[in-house]
Amino acid sequence: MRQFLQNTNTIYLSATATPFSLKSIAFDFKEITKAGLAVSVVFSSIAGYLLGVYDFQDLNITTLLMLAIGGYCMVGASNAFNQVIEKDLDGLMERTKNRPVASGRMSTNSALFIASLLTIIGLILLYLINPKSAMFGAISIFLYTSVYTPLKQYTPLSVFVGAFPGAIPFMLGWVAATNNFGIEAGTLFLIQFFWQFPHFWSIGWFLYDDYEKAGFFMLPTGKKDTSTALQTILYSVWLLIASLLPCLGYTGRLFISPIAAGVVFLLGLWMIIYAVKLYQLRTAKAARTLMLVSVSYISLLQLVYIIDKFLR
Repeated sequence: MRQFLQNTNTIYLSATATPFSLKSIAFDFKEITKAGLAVSVVFSSIAGYLLGVYDFQDLNITTLLMLAIGGYCMVGASNAFNQVIEKDLDGLMERTKNRPVASGRMSTNSALFIASLLTIIGLILLYLINPKSAMFGAISIFLYTSVYTPLKQYTPLSVFVGAFPGAIPFMLGWVAATNNFGIEAGTLFLIQFFWQFPHFWSIGWFLYDDYEKAGFFMLPTGKKDTSTALQTILYSVWLLIASLLPCLGYTGRLFISPIAAGVVFLLGLWMIIYAVKLYQLRTAKAARTLMLVSVSYISLLQLVYIIDKFLR
């Protein structure tokens, strides 16, 4: 009888351990690839793709799926490499100390294997779309992991460098749809490039103390001061100007109507207002609000561009 109960307990524990293990693996994969960020990046790529096709009849679901999966793999790989490189520094910050590698739940070798596998899968999928897409994907990973990540400990210019890989996804979608990098793709790149600055500086502001523990320089002056706040306003203005370029008729097939331009102007004004509030208040709450507004801005902008394209 005792043996029977022991066997029963063994079977029960085995049955319950497997789901728990799979759940843990899924959670750690989500954490090491930063799924939330990766999905938002994939959304930008899909938006660029929809703007690149001529009409709904030109939509290729297979290409769209390869772009989405390949894009997720590339972003996930960048984040995984980043967490391997910064595992000791992540352990110093409250925000990142529970990441898989920093906490010790995942070994460095396992994380490197995941990052390498995602890189290979992502590059293959993007190459199957067209070689240019794979090239930009590879450039993005290289700049993020080999330039931006190490620079964070030495200079605020790291944000400028990081803005390049961060601006690629919107443009990548256009390249995937057209196999061409021209004025249209360049304009999409420019929009997301200028967007990076108020977005990341607002994050750097309200997480300043946490970043300081790891010795990261995220603000342009290195401090939460007047100059940093003024530069946040300035780049919010540049972002609005870049976002309105497609209404002028000089950006090739990328064009928005006067009505859409009016909506984009209001969105930009909304963001500038909160950048000004950061300048006035200089609080973590104001910075966090600006960050949330910036995330809403880029998503709404892309939706406005897409809706305007297919309703015209």
